[in-house]
Amino acid sequence: MRMPRLPRIRSSEITTEAVYRDRRRLLAALAASPLLGGLSACAGAEPPPPPRTTTSAADAKAGFSTGEEQTRYEDVTGYNNFYEFGTGKADPSRAAKTLRTSPWSVVVDGECAKPGTLGLEDLLRGLAPQERIYRLRCVEGWSMVIPWQGVPLADVLRRFQPGSKAKYVAFTTLADPRQMPGIRYRSIDWPYREGLRIDEAMHPLTLLATGLYGKPLPQQNGAPLRLVVPWKYGFKSIKSIVAIRFTERMPETAWHALQPSEYGFFSNVNPAVDHPRWSQKTERRIAGSSRLFAERIPTLPFNGYADQVASMYAGMDLRKWY
Repeated sequence: MRMPRLPRIRSSEITTEAVYRDRRRLLAALAASPLLGGLSACAGAEPPPPPRTTTSAADAKAGFSTGEEQTRYEDVTGYNNFYEFGTGKADPSRAAKTLRTSPWSVVVDGECAKPGTLGLEDLLRGLAPQERIYRLRCVEGWSMVIPWQGVPLADVLRRFQPGSKAKYVAFTTLADPRQMPGIRYRSIDWPYREGLRIDEAMHPLTLLATGLYGKPLPQQNGAPLRLVVPWKYGFKSIKSIVAIRFTERMPETAWHALQPSEYGFFSNVNPAVDHPRWSQKTERRIAGSSRLFAERIPTLPFNGYADQVASMYAGMDLRKWY
């Protein structure tokens, strides 16, 4: 019996049944593996202080757009990681529209002079929305090109006057099982938490997004407020933010707490540092009408934003501080 020639899918791109059925148990087993022990070198340690660097306005603006083909709106909104609504890529868009995005407030506290709880409108009041066309690279090996709308995170953070001890910024996602059915399953330790070094948070490329494709953010893309840090893997761009805290110490993050050998704090896109279970040298760009069999392309250091951000990590061992 002759079979037609089908597109070949590399074994590294196929999700195993064990991962599909019980990801947390597999990750715990990987953590115990002696082969991966060396990858946890930075767990619980503090990195060296960042160098004193600046990004010129021209260099920053050069990263705000790209001529690359944009991913279709249907794929941007239908192929997502948002475990609060399920672990499958289609689960977030299929979930009942239970997330109430208005009213919405954000608590800002920690090492700052003006902590407070602000409604979304007050948080963004007086800030002109901008459009940025950014590449988004996910740790699983797929990427998109998305036109985002939002405001620079730095403009929001300055309103709270972070102090000299504010070396990091921690973020927390809403965790409400009534609105987010995925929270009923302990795939991670809820609520979802992420963090940035203060210079990363204040960098001109870092966007607090409120929309995409000229429309308000859909539930599955992090409504009503999410982070977009284009030179880092996608899980750093935390969704549905309800709390921001300035801290002196590096904050623990959700995926790092679950599996530090796979998810480092910095998580800069780096083709030279492989994930323990797959290569990061190439990516599957989801653009146009392609998805499953999209052509793989080389992954660029810092996701192609090296001119804007590489100087922030000068002198750091990016294999240790992954």
